[in-house]
Amino acid sequence: MSPSTVASYCHDVEAFLEAVELEPRVIGPSDIERYLGKVTAEGLSKRSGARLLSSLRSFFDWCVMEGEMADNPCDRVDAPKLGKYLPEVLSVEEVSAILESVDLKAPFGLRDRAILEVLYGCGLRVSEAAGLRISHVHLDEGFVDVIGKGDKQRLVPLGEVAADAIRAYLPARPVPAERSFEDILFLNRFGRPLSRVSIFKLVKSQAMVAGVRKEISPHTFRHSFATHLIENGADLRIVQEMLGHESILTTEIYTHIDTKTWQKEVREHHPRG
Repeated sequence: MSPSTVASYCHDVEAFLEAVELEPRVIGPSDIERYLGKVTAEGLSKRSGARLLSSLRSFFDWCVMEGEMADNPCDRVDAPKLGKYLPEVLSVEEVSAILESVDLKAPFGLRDRAILEVLYGCGLRVSEAAGLRISHVHLDEGFVDVIGKGDKQRLVPLGEVAADAIRAYLPARPVPAERSFEDILFLNRFGRPLSRVSIFKLVKSQAMVAGVRKEISPHTFRHSFATHLIENGADLRIVQEMLGHESILTTEIYTHIDTKTWQKEVREHHPRG
């Protein structure tokens, strides 16, 4: 698992053990159900509750493997029922408004425009964009070599607009603070790699400048990239490859978003909508 997933799971387990104040070997399904009920009443979403149960299941699986317990108490706990999750998606016009709102004459305008173009043009995760290497960006050939979750490698086409934005940024790129940063594409003013938080802030602030009031994040550009491809007839398997999804079931969520779009159109424009 990725370091952030490990950290999240550990946090979940620590919070649970602190709350129940019991040795793991004596914890039963009722203890877990009470805890889930408590945190849900305090405002935890069903999706977060499912993540919490997954964390606890992994921990108790380890306890069973270590011989600390005979069986996993989570096996007798029902997971929260989750509905279809449809992520927030930007329209083509909203994406254009955000991209074009970047002041290219500002100190880091060229960099910020290049980041946004790559997020939308390649559908990268925020961690993939933050860690993108110059040696993995093939401007003339028109593709980027992405190292995704689980260190899995995939090739993603790089459109001419995004390629031009990177070309414009490279001469203005800060001097790397350390030799190990020389191949990192996007650097901050101190010559160090941008953090995921910095890119989150960039996306949110630029959306505000553009007048886009949706609750968005860097991942919204990834969702929009996939949705716009499918709306325009791209093959689902190709989109799966470009997003780096292990299962096509994950990619299929974007067909539901497309369905939602045309259903809205029918309701608004059909005489009996």
